Amino acid sequence: MLECKNITKKFGNFTALDNVSIEVPDGKIFGLLGPNGAGKTTLIRIINRITIPTDGRVFFDGKAVDDAFVRKIGYLPEERGLYKKMKVGEQMMYLARLKGLSKAEAEAELKKWFVKFKIQSWWNKKVEELSKGMAQKVQFIATVVHKPKLLILDEPFSGFDPVNAQTIRNEILQLKEQGATVILSTHNMESVEELCDNIALINKSHVVVTGATDDVRERYGTNQVEVLYKGALAAAGKTFAANLNEELRDHSRAVLDVTDGFAMKDVLAELAATDAEIVSVKKMVPRMNDIFIKLVSEAQK
Repeated sequence: MLECKNITKKFGNFTALDNVSIEVPDGKIFGLLGPNGAGKTTLIRIINRITIPTDGRVFFDGKAVDDAFVRKIGYLPEERGLYKKMKVGEQMMYLARLKGLSKAEAEAELKKWFVKFKIQSWWNKKVEELSKGMAQKVQFIATVVHKPKLLILDEPFSGFDPVNAQTIRNEILQLKEQGATVILSTHNMESVEELCDNIALINKSHVVVTGATDDVRERYGTNQVEVLYKGALAAAGKTFAANLNEELRDHSRAVLDVTDGFAMKDVLAELAATDAEIVSVKKMVPRMNDIFIKLVSEAQK
């Protein structure tokens, strides 16, 4: 759906983005990751046409983006911005109309969302009367009320308690099921693993890694296997060596380093030859948090 091709952005002598290219698949949740100052927000602003790239182009459905494209986006910036003195309902109507909804359409859609979030009583409250979490929930509604084809959410869980954060996660998944494409910029790696189909990691103005989330985890995985078992795990050690062995409540856990040249079937064959009762065997796949730290640390070195 969305393609950023060779995007470079310079501010004087400072290069915020250097030849960055990403492809966001249609109907998927795309994680845009990176440490602070990596260039994520600059790229998001270029996609939104808030700023113009020094070089490179952005395409949406195969066409170069223009100002009319912005109406197809729902953008939730990290810096929240609601008019504090306005009433919530009045402000939501105003923002919905800016996105092209008629008065009747805006009122109908907003009331659906207010009922869904059980916040009907907030309609006539002033924004300044809301807590930070309440205001963020209102701004999320403003982002999605016009049913955009593309959603860009910058740290959407910031400031939410666990219950409300899960509510927003569920809504993001439901919007995806309804056909929306989502760009999710976040430092919450747990949310990345739970939600994202694809990711791109940007560091120091460059794309460090991009691809399907499962593929990236597989690519940076270690050649280790976790075994849960009962009894004694004594093996010849041709295919693996145990670097961790611990007693748990009703079984034991071992982490095996698989010798180069051997596959999972070889490990299973050797385990079958032991006296242990094998409860489970699984290849260890790194968490996105571990991959993030590894790649950023290597880049800093």
